[in-house]
Amino acid sequence: MEKENLLHVNPSHASLPNSSYAVPQLPQAKATPTDITLPVINHGIPEQVLQDVVSVSEEFFQLPAADKAHFYSEDTNRPTRLFWGSTYKNSKRMYWMDCLRLARTFAPGGDSKKEWPEKPEEFRNVFENYTTLMRGLVLELLHMLCESLGLPSDYFDGDQTGGDMILGINRYPPCPNPDVTFGLPPHCDRNLITLVLPSSVPGLQVFYKGDWIMVKPMRNSFVVNFGLHLEVVTNGILKSVEHRVITNSVQARMSVVTTIHGTQDCLIGPAGGLLSENNPPRYRTVTLCDFRRIYTKSLENPVAALEEHMKPFMI
Repeated sequence: MEKENLLHVNPSHASLPNSSYAVPQLPQAKATPTDITLPVINHGIPEQVLQDVVSVSEEFFQLPAADKAHFYSEDTNRPTRLFWGSTYKNSKRMYWMDCLRLARTFAPGGDSKKEWPEKPEEFRNVFENYTTLMRGLVLELLHMLCESLGLPSDYFDGDQTGGDMILGINRYPPCPNPDVTFGLPPHCDRNLITLVLPSSVPGLQVFYKGDWIMVKPMRNSFVVNFGLHLEVVTNGILKSVEHRVITNSVQARMSVVTTIHGTQDCLIGPAGGLLSENNPPRYRTVTLCDFRRIYTKSLENPVAALEEHMKPFMI
């Protein structure tokens, strides 16, 4: 695939600024943090692969309840599980969503796929192929980001991306009260980087300059969200995007969310190559495990602004 065509140069909604927001221009962003979503096109993943992912996902949710019951779990530490609502605890509300969570390890000797559903028949094969292709795409995107920021292209290789790849197959059924019910609440992703294979039905919104902006779905594309891990490493040059999912009363929608994680004991902090006298570190260096623990604890305050959750890590 060609680097120049990999990233769509315009934001994903007409009301977002036309800032030529593509990886080749990112060095210009050093003075002004970038905080909008990024659609990826010409990514090299065949359209048939994406169609197969959507098809087997829909088939899974249409299975009889008895075929899915043993995947249901409220244990958030279980790598592969089915659950309803949300794992977000910043209000005691549940959310209008069904989610099948899959974990894929790429560590030598690991075989997390054996925990995946065996039905539909092609489910495991489809998602094994998809996760392999997605890991290659994500690493290429990270290499491009590093080059644009002036970091070694392999900066994120190793522990920074050595944790499990987590997939969330999110299904949002038609909701009888969409005006008062979210699919997912406003939040920022805590991982390194997220790629979303969106539904053709709109529902994902990003918070930009005081407004919630609908992200317009683009056929055979991915929406990229920068996670808080990436925000810390880039010292705030790339900002994690606050986003939410709204519901509707007419059509079900589904998205497949791929998140990339570091190992539990990897250190995350501002990259030295981005620091200078004029750009001192804004964040402390901590282990990823401690970052997640402290950040998750902060979410227990339901009235705190999302910016408040990062204060424990600020210098």
